[in-house]
Amino acid sequence: MILVKLMIHKPSWRSAFCSGMLASKNFILGAIFLALGLAALYYDTEKLSIKAIANCNISPLSLLASQIFLLLAAMTQSAIWPFHRWLISSLNSPTPVSSIMHAGLINGGGFLIVRFSFLYINSPKILTLIFIIGLMTACIGTIWKLMQHDIKRMLACSTMGQMGFMLAQCGLGLFSAAIIHLCLHGLFKAYLFLGSGSTAQEKRIDLKYPPKWGSFFFALLGGLIGCYSFALASGKAWNVYDTNLIILLLVWILCCQFTLSFLLEKSPKNIINIFMIIFLLSGIYGLMIRFLDGLLDDLNLVHPQPLNIIHFLGMGVLFFCWFGLFFVKHLNTQKKVPTWILYLYVKLLNGSQPDFTTITNNRNAYTYLK
Repeated sequence: MILVKLMIHKPSWRSAFCSGMLASKNFILGAIFLALGLAALYYDTEKLSIKAIANCNISPLSLLASQIFLLLAAMTQSAIWPFHRWLISSLNSPTPVSSIMHAGLINGGGFLIVRFSFLYINSPKILTLIFIIGLMTACIGTIWKLMQHDIKRMLACSTMGQMGFMLAQCGLGLFSAAIIHLCLHGLFKAYLFLGSGSTAQEKRIDLKYPPKWGSFFFALLGGLIGCYSFALASGKAWNVYDTNLIILLLVWILCCQFTLSFLLEKSPKNIINIFMIIFLLSGIYGLMIRFLDGLLDDLNLVHPQPLNIIHFLGMGVLFFCWFGLFFVKHLNTQKKVPTWILYLYVKLLNGSQPDFTTITNNRNAYTYLK
């Protein structure tokens, strides 16, 4: 209610009012889902304490109902596809309000799933479904972000993608990694929103893709160093055959991209310093996950799942999207872009647009003074 009130900061501005109303409908729907999920648990256990419910035997039907309704409640709160429209239509909000929204309140869905993780850990099919929904949202949000020209719209799509990655981590059974992701994302996104006013004057760097083979080799080596440091600090083995392998793959891709960005911006003479920075940052990330695992040991938040075909397909999609970005720039040099690419681009661009009622088409629709 407070968030909606802040979004409708100027009721006479129709677009802002419509943004708030769209968000309120979404949150009311989420509250209904949450109430239904809790009602299913209470009907079966007659308990109102989450800790007490965790120690009760729940019938399969009530368990399934609570899992689905709580998942839907989390999806509405965290703007997971297809409940994302309210987020990308909230750009009329003042920037500090957007900072609170993207850095704090939107994380509520992730914490909800983590708090009720005991309902999901023994349901591999439900966890796989959560992984699929999260990965799909992450891919859609990230692609939409790359297509935007407005900084706040880019950040909104980025938040949607990050919430998708968070949900995917829950689907992998790695709930502590999801919490760390939520906390780090909140701090980083608050910084980005509060600093978005200076973005127009920020110097952009042309990364000159595709990189040279030498730079690409050092990037792969930087990824291995970062992945090793993360595995060492977090206590995860390299030769794992469960969903921890996907987290290691994500860290490897992240460190590869980090190394490559530095190599294309600065002299390769600093490669040793870059490797040291990657080793240190990856180790800190791993230690944070290890610390949280110990701190919340009673909640038992680490339940890596056996790898299945869906997980392998997900890893393939992640690797293909990352590797394909190196060669996308070549499309700009072609004389004729294939029709199907143009069609897909337009479909994606249209899909990323906010609700038409939340758009201010001209300044006459906004009254500066009351």
